[in-house]
Amino acid sequence: MIVRFRRFLLAVAAAAMPGLAAAQSVDNGTGAELRILDKLNGITQDQRLTNQERVIQGRIEVELQECRYPVGNPAGEAYAFVTVREIGVAEPVFRGWMIASSPAVNPMDHPRYDVWVLRCTTS
Repeated sequence: MIVRFRRFLLAVAAAAMPGLAAAQSVDNGTGAELRILDKLNGITQDQRLTNQERVIQGRIEVELQECRYPVGNPAGEAYAFVTVREIGVAEPVFRGWMIASSPAVNPMDHPRYDVWVLRCTTS
């Protein structure tokens, strides 16, 4: 049910944003820069990950599968496929695409942590 709702929200967002609605050519970045917020103590940490890399921050593990950006404009937008797990829990807290300019379209729902993509990296 939640997956269907998220797909619906992504479809609505794509229709509302011309850049996503148009068939846009994308390049794959070598990784991404993510920001992780620990809401309990108010500390943010930026993490630079390469594709297929994992990092442990506090009590969560963040894995970046890939990051995509519009052809010729790596600073313009970032679409990152991210998996977030709590340490010791097999089922992911979040698994899906995050959009840098619209983090609320497909947000991670966790009581303590927030994770969002800032940009793709190209080198």
